[in-house]
Amino acid sequence: MIVDRARLEDMEERTLAPYAVASSACRGRMHTEEEAPWRTPFQRDRDRIVHSKAFRRLEYKTQVFVYHEGDHYRTRLTHTMETAGISETIARNLGANLDLAAAIALAHDLGHPPFGHCGEEALDGLMQKHGGFQHNQQSLRVIDLLEWRYPSFPGLNLTWETREGIAKHNAPHGFDEEEFQPGKFASVEAQIANLADEIAYNSHDLDDGVSAGILNLDQLTDLDIWDGAIQEEVEKVRHLDPTRKRYRIIRALINQQIVDVVQTTHENLERHGVKSPDEVRRLDFPVVDYSPSMTEKNGQLRAFLTDNFYRHYRLIRMSRKATRFIESLFTEYLADPRQLPPTDLRRDEDAPLERTVCDYIAGMTDRYALREYERLFDPYERV
Repeated sequence: MIVDRARLEDMEERTLAPYAVASSACRGRMHTEEEAPWRTPFQRDRDRIVHSKAFRRLEYKTQVFVYHEGDHYRTRLTHTMETAGISETIARNLGANLDLAAAIALAHDLGHPPFGHCGEEALDGLMQKHGGFQHNQQSLRVIDLLEWRYPSFPGLNLTWETREGIAKHNAPHGFDEEEFQPGKFASVEAQIANLADEIAYNSHDLDDGVSAGILNLDQLTDLDIWDGAIQEEVEKVRHLDPTRKRYRIIRALINQQIVDVVQTTHENLERHGVKSPDEVRRLDFPVVDYSPSMTEKNGQLRAFLTDNFYRHYRLIRMSRKATRFIESLFTEYLADPRQLPPTDLRRDEDAPLERTVCDYIAGMTDRYALREYERLFDPYERV
Protein backbone atom coordinates (compact mmCIF):
# COMPACT_ATOMS: atom_id res chain seq x y z
CA MET A 1 0.00 0.00 0.00
CA ILE A 2 1.29 3.45 -0.94
CA VAL A 3 0.40 6.21 1.49
CA ASP A 4 0.42 9.47 -0.43
CA ARG A 5 -0.49 12.98 0.73
CA ALA A 6 -4.20 12.48 0.04
CA ARG A 7 -4.26 9.35 2.18
CA LEU A 8 -2.22 11.05 4.93
CA GLU A 9 -4.64 13.94 5.02
CA ASP A 10 -7.58 11.55 5.10
CA MET A 11 -5.99 9.76 8.06
CA GLU A 12 -5.67 13.11 9.82
CA GLU A 13 -9.33 13.91 9.24
CA ARG A 14 -10.28 10.63 10.89
CA THR A 15 -7.87 10.70 13.83
CA LEU A 16 -7.15 14.31 14.82
CA ALA A 17 -9.18 16.11 17.46
CA PRO A 18 -11.57 18.82 16.16
CA TYR A 19 -9.40 21.60 17.67
CA ALA A 20 -6.26 20.35 15.86
CA VAL A 21 -5.00 22.02 12.69
CA ALA A 22 -5.54 19.59 9.84
CA SER A 23 -3.15 19.68 6.90
CA SER A 24 -6.06 19.90 4.48
CA ALA A 25 -7.04 23.23 6.13
CA CYS A 26 -3.57 24.75 5.74
CA ARG A 27 -3.74 28.45 4.82
CA GLY A 28 -0.90 28.14 2.33
CA ARG A 29 2.52 29.69 1.84
CA MET A 30 3.82 33.20 1.15
CA HIS A 31 4.85 32.13 -2.35
CA THR A 32 2.58 29.81 -4.31
CA GLU A 33 3.93 26.29 -4.73
CA GLU A 34 2.47 22.96 -5.69
CA GLU A 35 2.41 20.77 -2.59
CA ALA A 36 4.48 17.58 -2.39
CA PRO A 37 2.64 14.40 -3.47
CA TRP A 38 3.99 12.24 -0.63
CA ARG A 39 4.04 14.62 2.34
CA THR A 40 1.56 16.88 4.06
CA PRO A 41 2.39 20.62 4.09
CA PHE A 42 3.56 20.45 7.72
CA GLN A 43 5.74 17.41 7.07
CA ARG A 44 7.30 19.37 4.22
CA ASP A 45 7.87 22.31 6.59
CA ARG A 46 9.61 20.03 9.06
CA ASP A 47 11.91 18.66 6.36
CA ARG A 48 12.78 22.11 5.02
CA ILE A 49 13.69 23.25 8.52
CA VAL A 50 15.90 20.23 9.24
CA HIS A 51 17.73 20.62 5.92
CA SER A 52 18.36 24.35 6.40
CA LYS A 53 21.77 25.81 7.12
CA ALA A 54 20.37 27.68 10.13
CA PHE A 55 19.30 24.37 11.69
CA ARG A 56 22.75 22.80 11.24
CA ARG A 57 24.37 25.81 12.89
CA LEU A 58 22.44 25.12 16.10
CA GLU A 59 24.94 22.33 16.83
CA TYR A 60 27.56 24.92 17.79
CA LYS A 61 25.33 27.51 19.43
CA THR A 62 25.19 27.79 23.22
CA GLN A 63 22.31 26.62 25.34
CA VAL A 64 24.01 27.45 28.66
CA PHE A 65 27.63 26.31 28.32
CA VAL A 66 29.79 27.43 25.37
CA TYR A 67 30.64 24.41 23.20
CA HIS A 68 34.29 24.14 24.27
CA GLU A 69 33.32 23.81 27.96
CA GLY A 70 32.53 20.13 27.41
CA ASP A 71 31.21 17.58 24.93
CA HIS A 72 28.18 16.45 26.93
CA TYR A 73 26.39 19.69 27.72
CA ARG A 74 23.28 20.63 25.76
CA THR A 75 23.68 22.76 22.68
CA ARG A 76 20.98 24.79 20.98
CA LEU A 77 20.52 21.82 18.60
CA THR A 78 20.06 19.15 21.26
CA HIS A 79 17.70 21.47 23.14
CA THR A 80 15.68 21.90 19.93
CA MET A 81 15.49 18.15 19.39
CA GLU A 82 14.39 17.57 22.99
CA THR A 83 11.73 20.26 22.59
CA ALA A 84 10.48 18.63 19.38
CA GLY A 85 10.29 15.22 21.06
CA ILE A 86 8.29 16.57 24.01
CA SER A 87 6.05 18.48 21.60
CA GLU A 88 5.27 15.33 19.64
CA THR A 89 4.45 13.40 22.82
CA ILE A 90 2.03 16.05 24.09
CA ALA A 91 0.47 16.54 20.65
CA ARG A 92 -0.03 12.81 20.15
CA ASN A 93 -1.73 12.42 23.54
CA LEU A 94 -4.05 15.36 22.86
CA GLY A 95 -4.97 14.36 19.32
CA ALA A 96 -3.22 17.44 17.91
CA ASN A 97 -1.20 17.59 14.69
CA LEU A 98 2.21 16.36 15.80
CA ASP A 99 3.83 17.24 12.44
CA LEU A 100 2.89 20.90 12.90
CA ALA A 101 3.93 20.90 16.57
CA ALA A 102 7.27 19.34 15.65
CA ALA A 103 7.88 21.79 12.80
CA ILE A 104 7.29 24.77 15.10
CA ALA A 105 9.51 23.26 17.80
CA LEU A 106 12.32 22.54 15.33
CA ALA A 107 12.25 26.12 14.01
CA HIS A 108 11.67 28.05 17.24
CA ASP A 109 15.37 28.80 17.87
CA LEU A 110 16.68 29.20 14.31
CA GLY A 111 17.17 32.92 14.97
CA HIS A 112 19.07 32.48 18.23
CA PRO A 113 22.47 34.22 18.15
CA PRO A 114 25.70 32.72 19.49
CA PHE A 115 26.31 32.52 23.25
CA GLY A 116 22.71 31.87 24.27
CA HIS A 117 20.52 34.41 26.01
CA CYS A 118 23.41 36.71 26.86
CA GLY A 119 24.09 36.95 23.11
CA GLU A 120 20.45 37.85 22.54
CA GLU A 121 20.58 40.52 25.25
CA ALA A 122 23.77 41.99 23.78
CA LEU A 123 22.28 42.25 20.27
CA ASP A 124 19.03 43.66 21.62
CA GLY A 125 20.96 46.40 23.41
CA LEU A 126 22.98 47.22 20.31
CA MET A 127 19.82 47.33 18.17
CA GLN A 128 17.62 49.40 20.51
CA LYS A 129 17.52 52.35 18.11
CA HIS A 130 16.97 50.07 15.11
CA GLY A 131 14.04 47.87 16.09
CA GLY A 132 15.68 45.76 18.79
CA PHE A 133 16.38 42.04 18.60
CA GLN A 134 14.29 39.04 19.69
CA HIS A 135 15.22 35.53 18.70
CA ASN A 136 11.67 34.50 17.75
CA GLN A 137 11.37 37.48 15.39
CA GLN A 138 14.79 36.60 14.02
CA SER A 139 13.68 32.98 13.51
CA LEU A 140 10.87 34.25 11.32
CA ARG A 141 13.31 36.48 9.46
CA VAL A 142 15.56 33.48 8.85
CA ILE A 143 12.82 31.30 7.37
CA ASP A 144 11.19 34.13 5.39
CA LEU A 145 14.27 35.85 4.00
CA LEU A 146 17.78 34.89 5.10
CA GLU A 147 17.89 31.24 4.01
CA TRP A 148 18.85 31.03 0.33
CA ARG A 149 17.84 27.65 -1.09
CA TYR A 150 15.32 28.14 -3.88
CA PRO A 151 15.53 30.03 -7.18
CA SER A 152 11.97 31.39 -7.15
CA PHE A 153 11.77 32.93 -3.68
CA PRO A 154 13.84 33.82 -0.61
CA GLY A 155 13.63 31.88 2.61
CA LEU A 156 12.06 28.46 3.16
CA ASN A 157 8.49 29.45 2.22
CA LEU A 158 6.91 27.65 5.17
CA THR A 159 3.17 27.45 5.80
CA TRP A 160 1.25 30.22 7.56
CA GLU A 161 0.55 27.91 10.52
CA THR A 162 4.23 27.11 11.14
CA ARG A 163 5.17 30.76 10.77
CA GLU A 164 2.39 31.78 13.17
CA GLY A 165 3.73 29.36 15.77
CA ILE A 166 7.23 30.80 15.44
CA ALA A 167 5.98 34.39 15.56
CA LYS A 168 3.97 33.78 18.71
CA HIS A 169 6.55 31.67 20.50
CA ASN A 170 7.17 32.87 24.08
CA ALA A 171 4.60 35.65 23.66
CA PRO A 172 0.88 35.56 24.43
CA HIS A 173 -0.19 37.25 21.22
CA GLY A 174 3.00 37.46 19.16
CA PHE A 175 3.87 40.23 16.77
CA ASP A 176 1.69 43.21 15.95
CA GLU A 177 1.70 42.28 12.27
CA GLU A 178 -1.81 41.91 10.91
CA GLU A 179 -0.83 38.68 9.19
CA PHE A 180 -0.68 36.83 12.50
CA GLN A 181 -3.95 38.09 13.96
CA PRO A 182 -2.71 40.35 16.76
CA GLY A 183 -4.60 39.93 20.01
CA LYS A 184 -5.20 36.22 19.43
CA PHE A 185 -3.38 33.20 20.74
CA ALA A 186 -1.80 30.71 18.35
CA SER A 187 -2.93 27.17 17.54
CA VAL A 188 -2.92 24.29 20.01
CA GLU A 189 0.17 22.96 18.26
CA ALA A 190 2.03 26.26 18.67
CA GLN A 191 1.09 26.44 22.34
CA ILE A 192 2.30 22.87 22.81
CA ALA A 193 5.70 23.71 21.30
CA ASN A 194 5.95 26.75 23.56
CA LEU A 195 5.35 24.77 26.75
CA ALA A 196 7.54 21.89 25.56
CA ASP A 197 10.37 24.41 25.23
CA GLU A 198 9.96 25.37 28.89
CA ILE A 199 9.82 21.75 30.04
CA ALA A 200 12.96 20.95 28.08
CA TYR A 201 15.13 23.82 29.25
CA ASN A 202 14.06 23.64 32.91
CA SER A 203 14.91 19.94 33.03
CA HIS A 204 18.10 19.88 30.99
CA ASP A 205 19.51 23.04 32.56
CA LEU A 206 19.11 21.29 35.90
CA ASP A 207 20.79 18.19 34.46
CA ASP A 208 23.69 20.20 32.99
CA GLY A 209 24.08 22.16 36.20
CA VAL A 210 24.49 18.96 38.21
CA SER A 211 26.82 17.51 35.57
CA ALA A 212 29.00 20.64 35.80
CA GLY A 213 29.24 20.35 39.57
CA ILE A 214 27.41 23.65 40.10
CA LEU A 215 24.18 22.10 41.39
CA ASN A 216 23.32 19.11 43.55
CA LEU A 217 20.03 17.26 43.23
CA ASP A 218 19.78 17.14 47.01
CA GLN A 219 19.25 20.92 46.90
CA LEU A 220 15.84 20.28 45.28
CA THR A 221 14.37 18.55 48.30
CA ASP A 222 13.07 21.88 49.63
CA LEU A 223 11.16 22.62 46.40
CA ASP A 224 7.52 21.66 45.88
CA ILE A 225 8.34 19.89 42.62
CA TRP A 226 10.24 17.37 44.74
CA ASP A 227 6.94 15.74 45.68
CA GLY A 228 5.91 12.21 46.55
CA ALA A 229 6.26 10.91 42.97
CA ILE A 230 9.85 12.13 42.70
CA GLN A 231 10.64 10.86 46.18
CA GLU A 232 9.41 7.42 45.10
CA GLU A 233 11.86 7.53 42.18
CA VAL A 234 14.67 8.46 44.56
CA GLU A 235 13.88 5.46 46.74
CA LYS A 236 13.95 3.16 43.70
CA VAL A 237 17.41 4.30 42.59
CA ARG A 238 19.29 4.65 45.87
CA HIS A 239 21.49 1.70 44.88
CA LEU A 240 22.48 3.23 41.52
CA ASP A 241 25.57 5.27 40.76
CA PRO A 242 25.09 9.09 40.86
CA THR A 243 24.95 9.49 37.07
CA ARG A 244 22.20 6.96 36.44
CA LYS A 245 20.38 8.18 39.53
CA ARG A 246 20.40 11.70 38.07
CA TYR A 247 19.08 10.50 34.71
CA ARG A 248 16.20 8.63 36.39
CA ILE A 249 15.18 11.67 38.44
CA ILE A 250 15.36 14.05 35.45
CA ARG A 251 13.17 11.67 33.44
CA ALA A 252 10.66 11.63 36.28
CA LEU A 253 10.61 15.44 36.39
CA ILE A 254 9.98 15.66 32.64
CA ASN A 255 7.27 13.00 32.74
CA GLN A 256 5.57 14.71 35.68
CA GLN A 257 5.30 17.95 33.71
CA ILE A 258 4.13 16.30 30.48
CA VAL A 259 1.36 14.38 32.26
CA ASP A 260 0.26 17.57 34.01
CA VAL A 261 0.12 19.53 30.74
CA VAL A 262 -1.86 16.82 28.93
CA GLN A 263 -4.39 16.47 31.74
CA THR A 264 -4.78 20.21 32.32
CA THR A 265 -5.09 21.00 28.61
CA HIS A 266 -7.69 18.28 28.11
CA GLU A 267 -9.71 19.72 31.01
CA ASN A 268 -9.44 23.24 29.56
CA LEU A 269 -10.61 22.07 26.13
CA GLU A 270 -13.52 20.12 27.60
CA ARG A 271 -14.57 22.89 29.98
CA HIS A 272 -14.77 25.48 27.21
CA GLY A 273 -16.15 23.15 24.56
CA VAL A 274 -13.43 23.98 22.03
CA LYS A 275 -14.31 22.39 18.70
CA SER A 276 -12.06 24.09 16.13
CA PRO A 277 -8.65 25.76 15.72
CA ASP A 278 -10.35 29.15 15.36
CA GLU A 279 -12.05 28.68 18.73
CA VAL A 280 -8.62 28.02 20.25
CA ARG A 281 -7.38 31.33 18.85
CA ARG A 282 -10.44 33.24 20.09
CA LEU A 283 -9.90 32.26 23.73
CA ASP A 284 -8.39 35.00 25.90
CA PHE A 285 -6.02 32.58 27.65
CA PRO A 286 -3.65 29.80 26.53
CA VAL A 287 -5.56 26.54 26.42
CA VAL A 288 -2.33 24.51 26.67
CA ASP A 289 -1.12 25.06 30.20
CA TYR A 290 0.08 23.64 33.48
CA SER A 291 -2.24 23.14 36.41
CA PRO A 292 -2.07 25.94 39.02
CA SER A 293 -0.03 23.70 41.33
CA MET A 294 2.47 22.79 38.58
CA THR A 295 2.73 26.46 37.57
CA GLU A 296 3.76 27.27 41.13
CA LYS A 297 6.20 24.35 41.23
CA ASN A 298 7.83 25.44 37.96
CA GLY A 299 8.09 28.99 39.20
CA GLN A 300 9.98 27.76 42.25
CA LEU A 301 12.25 25.62 40.07
CA ARG A 302 12.97 28.52 37.73
CA ALA A 303 13.78 30.80 40.66
CA PHE A 304 16.07 28.11 42.06
CA LEU A 305 17.91 27.79 38.74
CA THR A 306 18.24 31.57 38.46
CA ASP A 307 19.70 31.97 41.94
CA ASN A 308 21.91 28.90 42.01
CA PHE A 309 22.84 28.26 38.37
CA TYR A 310 22.36 31.16 35.96
CA ARG A 311 23.94 33.60 38.46
CA HIS A 312 26.86 31.32 39.28
CA TYR A 313 30.17 33.08 38.81
CA ARG A 314 31.26 30.67 36.03
CA LEU A 315 28.18 31.49 33.97
CA ILE A 316 28.50 35.22 34.70
CA ARG A 317 32.07 35.11 33.39
CA MET A 318 30.93 33.37 30.20
CA SER A 319 28.12 35.88 29.81
CA ARG A 320 30.40 38.88 30.17
CA LYS A 321 32.93 37.46 27.71
CA ALA A 322 30.19 36.75 25.18
CA THR A 323 28.81 40.29 25.50
CA ARG A 324 32.26 41.79 24.86
CA PHE A 325 32.76 39.58 21.79
CA ILE A 326 29.44 40.52 20.23
CA GLU A 327 29.76 44.23 20.99
CA SER A 328 33.25 44.28 19.46
CA LEU A 329 32.16 42.45 16.31
CA PHE A 330 29.11 44.68 15.85
CA THR A 331 31.11 47.89 16.25
CA GLU A 332 33.85 46.75 13.88
CA TYR A 333 31.50 45.65 11.08
CA LEU A 334 29.55 48.88 11.42
CA ALA A 335 32.76 50.93 11.19
CA ASP A 336 33.63 49.29 7.87
CA PRO A 337 30.95 47.02 6.35
CA ARG A 338 33.32 46.01 3.55
CA GLN A 339 34.56 43.37 5.99
CA LEU A 340 31.23 41.55 5.60
CA PRO A 341 30.88 38.85 2.92
CA PRO A 342 29.28 40.39 -0.22
CA THR A 343 26.51 37.76 -0.23
CA ASP A 344 25.38 38.84 3.22
CA LEU A 345 25.30 42.48 2.18
CA ARG A 346 22.90 41.50 -0.62
CA ARG A 347 20.52 39.35 1.45
CA ASP A 348 18.21 42.24 2.29
CA GLU A 349 19.31 45.27 0.31
CA ASP A 350 16.48 47.39 1.73
CA ALA A 351 17.56 46.81 5.34
CA PRO A 352 19.65 49.41 7.20
CA LEU A 353 23.29 48.49 7.76
CA GLU A 354 22.68 47.84 11.46
CA ARG A 355 20.12 45.15 10.65
CA THR A 356 22.45 43.55 8.10
CA VAL A 357 25.25 43.41 10.65
CA CYS A 358 22.82 42.03 13.24
CA ASP A 359 21.66 39.31 10.81
CA TYR A 360 25.25 38.29 10.15
CA ILE A 361 26.21 38.06 13.83
CA ALA A 362 22.96 36.31 14.80
CA GLY A 363 23.70 33.61 12.23
CA MET A 364 27.13 32.84 13.69
CA THR A 365 27.90 29.78 15.76
CA ASP A 366 29.88 30.24 18.96
CA ARG A 367 33.07 28.92 17.43
CA TYR A 368 32.71 31.02 14.28
CA ALA A 369 32.21 34.14 16.39
CA LEU A 370 35.33 33.33 18.41
CA ARG A 371 37.39 32.71 15.26
CA GLU A 372 36.03 35.85 13.61
CA TYR A 373 37.06 37.88 16.65
CA GLU A 374 40.60 36.52 16.28
CA ARG A 375 40.66 37.27 12.54
CA LEU A 376 39.49 40.85 13.08
CA PHE A 377 41.56 41.81 16.12
CA ASP A 378 44.63 39.54 16.29
CA PRO A 379 47.29 40.94 13.92
CA TYR A 380 49.04 37.56 13.83
CA GLU A 381 45.92 35.72 12.73
CA ARG A 382 45.46 35.01 9.02
CA VAL A 383 42.28 36.53 7.60
